[in-house]
Amino acid sequence: MATRTTTASTTTAAKKAPARKPAATKTAAVAVVEEETLKTASADETTAATATKKPAARNPAAKKPATRKPASKKAAAGTTSSVTEPAEDDDVEPVEIDDSADAVDADAVVPAAAEDASDESDDADAEESGEDGATSAPIVDLPTGAIVLSMKDDDEVPVYSSTITGATADPVKDYLKQIGKVPLLNAAEEVELAMRIEAGLFAEEKLGQMSDKEKRTQLGRELAWVAKDGQRAKNHLLGANLRLVVSLAKRYTGRGMQFLDLIQEGNLGLIRAVEKFDYTKGFKFSTYATWWIRQAITRAMADQARTIRIPVHMVEVINKLARVQRQMLQDLGREPTPEELSRELDMTPEKVIEVQKYGREPISLHTPLGEDGDSEFGDLIEDTEAVVPADAVGFTMLQKQLESLLDSLSEREAGVIRMRFGLGDGMPKTLDQIGDTFGVTRERIRQIESKTMAKLRHPSRSQALRDYLE
Repeated sequence: MATRTTTASTTTAAKKAPARKPAATKTAAVAVVEEETLKTASADETTAATATKKPAARNPAAKKPATRKPASKKAAAGTTSSVTEPAEDDDVEPVEIDDSADAVDADAVVPAAAEDASDESDDADAEESGEDGATSAPIVDLPTGAIVLSMKDDDEVPVYSSTITGATADPVKDYLKQIGKVPLLNAAEEVELAMRIEAGLFAEEKLGQMSDKEKRTQLGRELAWVAKDGQRAKNHLLGANLRLVVSLAKRYTGRGMQFLDLIQEGNLGLIRAVEKFDYTKGFKFSTYATWWIRQAITRAMADQARTIRIPVHMVEVINKLARVQRQMLQDLGREPTPEELSRELDMTPEKVIEVQKYGREPISLHTPLGEDGDSEFGDLIEDTEAVVPADAVGFTMLQKQLESLLDSLSEREAGVIRMRFGLGDGMPKTLDQIGDTFGVTRERIRQIESKTMAKLRHPSRSQALRDYLE
């Protein structure tokens, strides 16, 4: 018994494995360890049992799928041997034993194996619940406007909440509230951002000259990062100066453009100022950006504010004339004359009058008037082409009187008078045209006309028409 080989011990353990089959929560290796532990009463079998238990205890500790597969195969072989004939010693693979390893205490092997089995059951439970890990995580109510990072995606793109805290029906108020959250910058921060913007522009230029293969190199990736950092700095500098645009846009309200439209045009000038700002000059960014913002707003007003577009250079002349006129009104206490304005502006009086005509703002005929707005400006303007009802009635009666007079004449006389004065179609004809129609000479038509007019002037016929001539 003391001289039992390692191969025989392994074969015996494999044959005993079916007796421990009901232990479903333990692996085949753990079953072998427990079977051998019960036989430790004999001192002669201590060395063989310890040698057999030592590799069995190591397999669960490593927790590697590659080391567990041989154990499961042995368990399957043991189960089959209970039905068929016992396997020969030659069919069993011998297990090599490291004699230099320290002996493992039998009492310490069982708790370790049990702990290993519990770890495996915990791992199985973790694998079963791992698929629902994302949904079982506690849901935390996020504040409105917070940035949420996706738990499943790897791109880490921030997702902003769609609602805005304290949103109102006034878009101007909401816009001012949003831009007010960005703190103002000092001179040092402006210089730092300008340097980052300059570096980003340089990196973009270099990236434009590189091939796709060069962009995938370390240098290409670093240049791409610098370019993105420059864009972030540009956005920061823009956001911190949006309030400057609002303050300048307030000066141009009431001139034909909405306040938000003025702000948008000023923002375009601010973007241009960020791109052209030179921090080495030593000036504040707001001092430089003011001119670009003003230019963008005035150009937009010249192109969009008026119903009839006026060229930009003429708009500048109109604005200059308006400034001089206001200044002279304060100095003289009265409206200046065109001659006085011409001397001040170095132009002729005729040119001053022409520029003043260009500067007049058109007004809509549908402009409401009065406090209630129940009438429009167009209601007060006379329509010279409109027909007065009394005149329309008188004209209709006159036509009836003329028709009655013409009926008292002969057919040729009435036809000559109608064609000569255009009473029918409103198109008077010449003597030649009438002569061609009747097949006579123009002289004959003139004679018929004179004779007929003498008849119409007779008081018996003309008395009915005198009332319409007064």
